[in-house]
Amino acid sequence: MARIVLLDAGPLWLLVQARGKPKADACRAWLGATEAPGVDVELSDIADFEVRRELIRTNATACLRRLDTLRDARRPLAVTPDVLFQAARFWAIVRRAGKPTADPHALDADCILAAQASLIGQPGDIVTIATTNPGHLNRFPGIDARDWERIAP
Repeated sequence: MARIVLLDAGPLWLLVQARGKPKADACRAWLGATEAPGVDVELSDIADFEVRRELIRTNATACLRRLDTLRDARRPLAVTPDVLFQAARFWAIVRRAGKPTADPHALDADCILAAQASLIGQPGDIVTIATTNPGHLNRFPGIDARDWERIAP
């Protein structure tokens, strides 16, 4: 049984910020402590997309370099057709329940990330999404999302 921690855009944003910012430094320390034997910390292409688009928009080249370094160190989980099919199911479930996580016309990255979390690992693995917004992600059935600060190493 493996323990998998999937990074959402919030913690990923913090991880690429410059040193000396208390919250970002705390997130880097948390990541270092979390990366222990038996724990796989995963990056997602959709979280990368969410962070990267804003870094490109604001021309934050140093942060982009750090994001690229982090991406090179981890093979991000791809957004595959299976992920998109599951994301569509999740999108419909939360809409029918009256608890959407984004505008109906927006690309709902939370649905996609939740779908990735639901499909990774093997039966019996513990998959947790490290986020800054667990309320949205926990709307999806079977998803365990927690504030990154509350995920013990």
